Amino acid sequence: SVVTGCTDGIGKQYAHELANRGCKIVLISRSMDKLQATAEELEKTYGVTTKIIQADFTEGEEVYDKIEKELADLEIGTLINNVGTSYTYPEFFLEIPDLNKTVDTIMKTNCLPVTRMTSIVMPGMTKRGKGVIVNIGSASSMIPSPLLTVYAASKAYVDKFSEGINMEYSKHGIIVQCVLPGFVCSNMSGIRRSSFLAPTAKQFVNSAIRLVGTTSRTNGYLPHALFVKTLNTLYALTGPFAIWLVTRSMENSRRKALKKYKQK
Repeated sequence: SVVTGCTDGIGKQYAHELANRGCKIVLISRSMDKLQATAEELEKTYGVTTKIIQADFTEGEEVYDKIEKELADLEIGTLINNVGTSYTYPEFFLEIPDLNKTVDTIMKTNCLPVTRMTSIVMPGMTKRGKGVIVNIGSASSMIPSPLLTVYAASKAYVDKFSEGINMEYSKHGIIVQCVLPGFVCSNMSGIRRSSFLAPTAKQFVNSAIRLVGTTSRTNGYLPHALFVKTLNTLYALTGPFAIWLVTRSMENSRRKALKKYKQK
């Protein structure tokens, strides 16, 4: 099994769940220290073999050449495309700090790896007539998402890409699933305390991984599905009011974040 963005949050928990099922794990991420720590943790806890590949997905073509070489002799049964990045805090498009660089990083991290990693591992899967690809999208691409526009749009790409690949290759025995989580406690979301709507990464993955093979598109966690349905129903019924409500909540988060930055 290959997991990208595997040293924190959802990616790390997928690595744990797969190792717990006896899979050998290939960990791909940016930080060598975190990769080594995660590999050690998995080997100690589950007695599985691990391999680490240090890769910064913002670096371009040579990263994929390196990954392809490292994976060439391995039989990959499962790919978890989890690597991703978001805004540091909700912000209006033109006011995003370092706009062009931030947008570039989001596109390179959220859209390209899911596509290129799929093209690297899928030939082997089609040859064997089986394989599982799980792509981590975001519920933000399913609901009104002002102040997270570029992130939500990049995750809409993941959703659409997963849908098409699933249509094209399900007849080859390949299961493709897009998981679209809401808020989860992780470094990326900045949420520290879990709640009904913001589970820990462990709770979330525990729920999502059971749905592999049952559905090709899922929020992975019932409260997140209920939240998306409720918000979209409100949007369908009230339009401008729902947008005002979401924008107001995002502006509140933005205000808090900017206040924190100023204090720093």
